[in-house]
Amino acid sequence: MTKKLFLFVFAMLLFMACNPGPRPNDSQEVDEFYDQEAASAAADEASTTETPSSAKEGRGGNIKMYEVPARLTDRPEQILHRQSFTISYNKTTKTPNWVAWHLTKNHTYGSIQRETYAFDEDPGVSAPRATLDDYYNSRYDRGHMCPAGDNKWSEEAMRQTFLLTNICPQNHGLNKNAWNDLEIQCRDWAREYGAVDVVCGPVYRTATRTDDKMRPSSLQRFIGRNKVWVPDAFFKVVLCRGRDPKAIGFIYENRGGQQRMSDCMCTVDDVERLTGIDFYPLLADDVERRIEAEASLREW
Repeated sequence: MTKKLFLFVFAMLLFMACNPGPRPNDSQEVDEFYDQEAASAAADEASTTETPSSAKEGRGGNIKMYEVPARLTDRPEQILHRQSFTISYNKTTKTPNWVAWHLTKNHTYGSIQRETYAFDEDPGVSAPRATLDDYYNSRYDRGHMCPAGDNKWSEEAMRQTFLLTNICPQNHGLNKNAWNDLEIQCRDWAREYGAVDVVCGPVYRTATRTDDKMRPSSLQRFIGRNKVWVPDAFFKVVLCRGRDPKAIGFIYENRGGQQRMSDCMCTVDDVERLTGIDFYPLLADDVERRIEAEASLREW
């Protein structure tokens, strides 16, 4: 009996020596652009249960929100913090200046269905603001900026995507085809890389922006009694962080017809020149300059 016990203990010690424990997942290594105390994968998992108030401090207070652009001074801006995204709202256009979110692999899955939710006014912004009546018979879709498809993991996150501060008047053909294809592609990238940072919004080419003012040109289109501005185009920029960071930009015209992703691709610098928005201000300057000047779908 003693001999058997000795052999059992010896075998267990040998097994433990040969198997020192599970290796850490690569996704749990600290992202070089995060704060030193934050582990990327652990924080991504924690973000699925964060509240809007914790989002204000940067996903739990320990991760910098690299997806959020620099503050705007040449047009109206009201920052709205949602459970899974941040909005820069423009009271003049009654649309967002931009919407930004950190899309994790985990957030690309979920069982919440968009069909159970309805578009609604956003009580977080003052009137006059966009209403359902403004879009009624306008011939434009209520186009999501942060997609419903990125928020199937949370009932509250899904509900907030249907607030009209996350919406722009969008051509039906664009909304259902090329723009939707780009949204799907971003989810594919999040699954491939673990997470990506996304910013998108409307483009008003002929507007004048000076000193917190924004004035339409005679060519500007509006919908509804509240004169919601109709964008000329839409932009989207995507950042993949990590050891070899990269970024890519897109400009889609607000019209129907075929718009190939490769034709709409551009650099982040191109989007900055068109929109006047400074993306990724928290990145190291040398990294920011390099990745914003390059764009290649083949590298993604």
